[in-house]
Amino acid sequence: MSKAVVKKSDLGVRTASAVAMVAIAGVAVWGGGWYFDTFVLVLAILVFSEWRSLTRIISPSSLGNAIWNSIGLIYIGLATATLILLGRMETDGGLLELVPIALVAATDVGAYFLGRAIGGPKIAPQISPSKTWAGLLGGMMGAAAMMFLIVNFGDAVNQPTADKLLASALAMPVAIVAQLGDFFQSWMKRKAGVKDSGRLIPGHGGVFDRADGLVAVLFVAGLWLLATNGFVF
Repeated sequence: MSKAVVKKSDLGVRTASAVAMVAIAGVAVWGGGWYFDTFVLVLAILVFSEWRSLTRIISPSSLGNAIWNSIGLIYIGLATATLILLGRMETDGGLLELVPIALVAATDVGAYFLGRAIGGPKIAPQISPSKTWAGLLGGMMGAAAMMFLIVNFGDAVNQPTADKLLASALAMPVAIVAQLGDFFQSWMKRKAGVKDSGRLIPGHGGVFDRADGLVAVLFVAGLWLLATNGFVF
């Protein structure tokens, strides 16, 4: 009886926190410009703070911690700059910054439901016991479905169906990158011996816990932008 009460209470807290996060993010996106940039920078500072908390435990030596902090600045910094850049890009459909967020969210949803429905072999049980190959497939399907919905709006709506299907297929690697980001953060937490990267979000842990996959996707997108056009604002 008590376990059921605890689970019900935790669900309420998680739901309320999720609604609050979506509302705050929605206001930042709606405001755009410096409102959105400030929101992203605040999140980046929080993620880096949690990164430092983990790495201080993983590598307590001064040299080791300096190396980890340098990696974190590059990893989180490039991801942050990429999201801000996407928010400033002008497109007919607008809101380009929401595309990676939507794809990562769809990946999480697809991975959760197909993983729970099928189960099966784990990908890396020592790092993340709940992640299965079925879940990864579900995440890839979720990302593809989300991209297909996205390209049916805005400036891509008049593109041939074959191009839309190709864009959907190309979204599948996004799910793989997001899962790798999740594994990387899970590995960091295991090395540090902690369950969550922080306690800022009731029922969800830290900001890094919620943004691990997105940071990885944005980091890879940033590398691609650097390679293709020098990351020009």
